[in-house]
Amino acid sequence: MNYEEIKELERRALIPTYERLPILAVRGEGCYLYDDRGKRYTDFLGGLAVNALGYGQPEIMKALRDESENVLHVSNLIYHRYQGPLAEKLARLAGLDRVFFGNSGTEVIEGALKLARAYARLRHPAEPFERFEILAVENSFHGRTLGALAATWPEKYRKPFEPLTPGIRFVRLHDVDDLRAKFTPRVAGFLVETIQGEGGVVEMREEFLRAAQELCRENDALFICDEIQCGLGRTGRMFAYERFSLKPDVVLVAKPLAAGLPLAAMIARDDAAKAFAPGMHGTTFGGGPLQCRLALKVLEILERPGFLERVREVGAYFRRRLENLKQELPVIREVRGEGLMLAVELTVAGKNIVRQALEAGFLINCTQEKVLRFLPPLIVERHHIDELIAALKPLLAGLREETRQEVHA
Repeated sequence: MNYEEIKELERRALIPTYERLPILAVRGEGCYLYDDRGKRYTDFLGGLAVNALGYGQPEIMKALRDESENVLHVSNLIYHRYQGPLAEKLARLAGLDRVFFGNSGTEVIEGALKLARAYARLRHPAEPFERFEILAVENSFHGRTLGALAATWPEKYRKPFEPLTPGIRFVRLHDVDDLRAKFTPRVAGFLVETIQGEGGVVEMREEFLRAAQELCRENDALFICDEIQCGLGRTGRMFAYERFSLKPDVVLVAKPLAAGLPLAAMIARDDAAKAFAPGMHGTTFGGGPLQCRLALKVLEILERPGFLERVREVGAYFRRRLENLKQELPVIREVRGEGLMLAVELTVAGKNIVRQALEAGFLINCTQEKVLRFLPPLIVERHHIDELIAALKPLLAGLREETRQEVHA
């Protein structure tokens, strides 16, 4: 079936929850995606930070084709060979102790919310009040299920589904005084994206994160870092919180973990993890044999000498190119991000730039209406970046001219 046929079929058959870009993907290689007409696109979206190793990575494809493995699913009532080793490796990398595997980021967010409340009740059973509140941060995005949605700031996501899970309050972004004021004895946990992704690649300030960690320690609440988009090498560090030498109680990862297959992990310190007993939480598909096997290979590649250092170097080069573009084009208000999680905030809406970039052969994304977000595979090279900048420059310059004409009109 061609693009038009697939488009019409989906129009009739799918619940309309996505606005698709007008291409039909049929294959990929490295940093490139190809459509059914043979057109090549350089991917600076990476499947929304999922395809960290690009398309068709040889070692990943070899593991998928290995005929010695024919057990795709056994349920979590049975042992298999890969879940334990993967849990051990993730715990070591995070400096924590135990892991729960889920299918998606929003699922491990839900698990973390439950764990914080279970931990609070286990540790403080005799208190005359309940420790059940979760503090989240304004501008955050943690997922679309009812619990995760309750911790997600933008009203456009929450309002159609209210009332949501109670007991979640928001702290003003970077406001340590507001954080201290809201950190009452009822708080069971503090949930934060180290770098806000959907919120426009907004980096949390060190003093804000340190204050949150200290308050969690003082009040025996869980400090939960959502690294679903910014973790696992995206910033040139295994975890973005490592930049500030933080020590979370719970770390959440997902997107790139199993090279494109659904897998997420909640990594926790031992005494927090033990707040869960058999039957208190679970999943049907989380931590299956194939997903865990691929995740072990992904982590092996990320840990190879020089891999993350190269991500930092290429990311710094990318940021410099964007900063130079900002100097030339007033339509760019700000450049943000670290490693290969970068963004430019425009002074005007950026949705049309995404479509124009697509026509020029580049996949990018616009969030928060005015923020162009870049999440390329971690194997992206400087020449890919140079090509993107060369394509973006006239598009953004044209956007500036259009704005001028509108003002004069």
